[in-house]
Amino acid sequence: MNLILVDKDPTALAALSERLGQDFNIELKCLCLDLNDAPTIATIIETLNSLKCRLLIYNAAFSKIKRFNQYSEHELEQFINVNMAACLRLTHAFSKYLIEKKQGGGILLISSLAGLLGMEFIAPYAASKAFTWNLAESLYYELKPHGIDVSACIAGATITETYLNTNPRYGRIKPQLEQPMTLVENALKKIGEKPFFISGFKNRLNYFLLTRILPRKMAGKIANRVMAQMYESNV
Repeated sequence: MNLILVDKDPTALAALSERLGQDFNIELKCLCLDLNDAPTIATIIETLNSLKCRLLIYNAAFSKIKRFNQYSEHELEQFINVNMAACLRLTHAFSKYLIEKKQGGGILLISSLAGLLGMEFIAPYAASKAFTWNLAESLYYELKPHGIDVSACIAGATITETYLNTNPRYGRIKPQLEQPMTLVENALKKIGEKPFFISGFKNRLNYFLLTRILPRKMAGKIANRVMAQMYESNV
């Protein structure tokens, strides 16, 4: 697939575009835009229209690990703008674009296991990721008659630079660590099959235990005990 890449870092965007072009022999268009800014959405949709794009993947996210009272007002705005507002606006604009063109297509939103239960030290992030998979689940049903497949990929701990830079410390219970390529392959295969898909067998097992077997109060205690082991000494 040819790609349109959106990122606010021009250096990283250019480097990724060059590598993808060489490795996969595809065409790429780069948009250096900040999803904090509302006018960005119109620019993206204008570009999609000119290139007849039919698949939207929203994996942008702002993430910080802090005690809730330590977040700045600016950081809280970034959680709202990047994780929720831009996701909502772009999904809305893209679905309208496909419906008006009378074309089928797909929308893949990247969520997180953190959004399934309230998690200390990442409260705004967890709340925003709950928003993401609820949005996908709603649109899965509403947009299907238009031939638009919608799903949320609920990712667990993924071995990315951002995750490793949080310096997690593991206790007796260690989350499943998944390679990004595995996550991507799983997510692309599952678009439209179900409203949301949890990548990784251990992650799906933990979800089943925490949300189907245990009372929510107990599940919350277990999940937050793991978070404390991983990050309490870092915040």
